[in-house]
Amino acid sequence: MTTEAAPPSHPIQLTLGDDLERNRLTVLFRLILAIPHLIWLMLWGVVVYFAVIGNWFATLFGGRSPEGLHNFIAQYLTYLTHVRAYLYFLADPYPGFMGDQAYPTDITIAPPADQNRWITGFRIILGIPALIVASVLSYVAQVLAFFAWIVCLFIGAMPKGFADILGWVLRFETQTNGYIWILTDRYPSFSTDPEV
Repeated sequence: MTTEAAPPSHPIQLTLGDDLERNRLTVLFRLILAIPHLIWLMLWGVVVYFAVIGNWFATLFGGRSPEGLHNFIAQYLTYLTHVRAYLYFLADPYPGFMGDQAYPTDITIAPPADQNRWITGFRIILGIPALIVASVLSYVAQVLAFFAWIVCLFIGAMPKGFADILGWVLRFETQTNGYIWILTDRYPSFSTDPEV
């Protein structure tokens, strides 16, 4: 009898730790409340764009993402995940502006590790299928978030089914960004198992 080894966990993990209760007033004005975060994401994102380019060159020639660049991009990805979780109604508290505070829906990103230079060199081309899927899933998530918004307004809670689907989409989007931004050379996981 042979036993198969469990697949290694993905270097970017999403945890959903919210109680699914929602404040109807903040749900009603969620998009308006998120405007400062959307502006900050855009401004910070310009700097991250150049950091990702630098990270690509550094990883291509050094075989590993420099720790400072890795941590800077990872902090932005964490913040982006917090804001998306807030907009998808996966978390109720207002997120902080730096991505370094504890949040009910959070990610853990493994420290820099050796990466395959071939995968790094062709990262954009290899990432196209994941980017397409993430883009389609993002539109699906926006539609689901709209229905979740209506449900949360009426019952004051996020249905678990909505949370599970939106959490899976958010995890895939986050892992796709981590792959494209050279935080890991592990491809995003389509699995519904949060550990894989």
